[in-house]
Amino acid sequence: QVQLVESGGGLVQAGGSLRLSCAASGRTFSSYAMGWFRQAPGKGRELIAASNASGGSTYYADSAKGRFTISRDNAKNTVYLQMNSLKPEDTARYYCAARYSGSYYLRFDEYDYWGQGTQVTVSS
Repeated sequence: QVQLVESGGGLVQAGGSLRLSCAASGRTFSSYAMGWFRQAPGKGRELIAASNASGGSTYYADSAKGRFTISRDNAKNTVYLQMNSLKPEDTARYYCAARYSGSYYLRFDEYDYWGQGTQVTVSS
C-alpha cells in the first residue's frame, strides 16, 4: 500500500515553469513505477510522463517531450515533474500514480495508487 500526495500546482503565465512533486508513503518506493497523468475538464486522463522504479527509464507523451522532465529521488520517496515552456493547453489537474513494478506502464488503468491531484492553470 502506498499513499501519494501531490503539490506544486498553481497559476502561471504561458512560457513559465512549475515543478510538481509527489510524495509517497511507505518504505518500498523504489519498487514502484510512477506516472504523471493529467485531466482537463471534459477530457480523459492522459499520461504525460512515466518512470520505471529505478528512474533509469522514462517515457514522455509527445505533448511533453522537450518541455517536461520526470525525475525521482528514491531516498526521499518523491517523484517530480518539471514543466517548462508551459502553454494554456497544459491547463489540467495533474495526478501522480504508482504501480508495484519495475517497469512503467502507459494506461491509467494499469496503475494501482493515485494521489488527489494538483491543479495547474496556464494563462495566455
